[in-house]
Amino acid sequence: MYQTLNQRLEKIESTCATKLLKKSLTGLEKESLRVNPEGTISTTPHPEVLGSALTNPWITTDYGEAMLELITPPCDRAYKSLDFLLNIEIFVYQHLSDNELLWTSSMPCVIRGEQDIDIAQYGSSNAGKMKSIYRQGLAERYGKIMQVIAGIHFNYSVAVDFWPAFQEIEGASEQEPQAFINERYMGMTRNIQRYGWIIPYLFGASPAICKSFLAGQPKPESMIEFNGNTYYEKWGTSLRMGDVGYTNSKEDKSGIKANYNSLENYIASLRCAINTPFEDYERIGLKDGDKYLQLNTNILQIENEYYSSVRPKRVLKGFEKPTDALESRGIQYVELRSVDINVFKPAGLTHTQLYFLEIFMLFCLLQESPEICTKEAEEIDSNQHTVAHQGRKPGLTLSNKGEEITLKEWATQLLDEMSGVANLLNSTHDESCYAKAISEQMELVKDPSLTPSAKVLDEVLNRDGSYYHFAKRQSEEHRDYFIKRQLTPETQSEIELMAEKSIKEQKKLESQDTLDFDTFLQKYFANEL
Repeated sequence: MYQTLNQRLEKIESTCATKLLKKSLTGLEKESLRVNPEGTISTTPHPEVLGSALTNPWITTDYGEAMLELITPPCDRAYKSLDFLLNIEIFVYQHLSDNELLWTSSMPCVIRGEQDIDIAQYGSSNAGKMKSIYRQGLAERYGKIMQVIAGIHFNYSVAVDFWPAFQEIEGASEQEPQAFINERYMGMTRNIQRYGWIIPYLFGASPAICKSFLAGQPKPESMIEFNGNTYYEKWGTSLRMGDVGYTNSKEDKSGIKANYNSLENYIASLRCAINTPFEDYERIGLKDGDKYLQLNTNILQIENEYYSSVRPKRVLKGFEKPTDALESRGIQYVELRSVDINVFKPAGLTHTQLYFLEIFMLFCLLQESPEICTKEAEEIDSNQHTVAHQGRKPGLTLSNKGEEITLKEWATQLLDEMSGVANLLNSTHDESCYAKAISEQMELVKDPSLTPSAKVLDEVLNRDGSYYHFAKRQSEEHRDYFIKRQLTPETQSEIELMAEKSIKEQKKLESQDTLDFDTFLQKYFANEL
């Protein structure tokens, strides 16, 4: 099953291509809710001192005005990404008001109702209006509450210098270089889906939720009521990735599902959804008087609405659509979206976790990756759901190409094979941290009680007495950590200047708008901007 992987590893080493991986890039995106001292979502605007949420590349907002998103630039080492993320969060804590803190768990704090959640605002420019209206559309289609689940996205780009050597190793020198890159990145995305269940098992940290998250809806049958404000899954790992998390259930109902078997198929499937009317959304309507309720009444408003654990990406130019960027210039990096915030660590992630993610992404690139048929797609969804809700259950079985296999056996098998990739990365960087990362994850497979999800549940049930009290305590501890830290003068100045620059950029955008919003939106969807 792993013969192709091992052959590729041998050829990479024998052709001295190992060092070419040194300039591979990683980046992080971390979402965090601003909450008040009582643990409910803040209703204050995004702090102006943090810069413009529209144009600041490092500090922005995700769905809600209170949902910060902290973004690092691409870094040539994963630990540099984490260090950058820590610095941004120190800066944020310098400027939070009224004893606000950042909620340190993926599942939200106490939610008193949808009125608690203010949709993010991005100013009066057409670009800013479009971002807010898109979020209003999400509220109309799915409700606001599911939109404030937080996570970490891991962005990975294989070193540019590695691709020609890899193409030669693969005997594909006559293939157009970007076509080769696209083909292999799409193979990576398929394998991330196949083997991605291991991420919530190893990193999942959301086995419990506050009852208020369900907004009065009945709990899933498998969930246990602990007390007046907490539900949990006995063997759960990542409810964020399960039934109560962010899903595109209506897209499944409509028969539209992204196709990852080639970049062309992926683009076509998303474009189909963006251009196909959907009766449920037509009933909502495009506008209420002059107020937009959504960007359109189709299955997807824009590409970003399609939720997936992985996305092939390309940095956009201006008002370029993601699918157009991919079609014209190809895949630049891959975004892994299934990582829960590590509630036990101030940064939400550890260096060791990051090293493992590097290994996992490269493993998924080098491992053989056949196309995904309908049956396997169903198997992938089932495995993810099973691990999210029951991942630590003794003797749990998953399905691998139609055959049952225990999670423990499959995970052990995968980690054994990833050891070769870890050794390759150790050679690339002259370090031993990658082999250590594999060893640490192997311990979690041997003993599920060591996983973050098991530790969270133990704290909730046996120490704090509720999910809310546990997550609030951890959030307060992390706040104390950040407010005690100081940035170097150079870093402080760099982040301040970026915030100031972003405000000027937003004002410039607003002053340069010449189109009314109706015309702007029409031209956007017609590719005329």
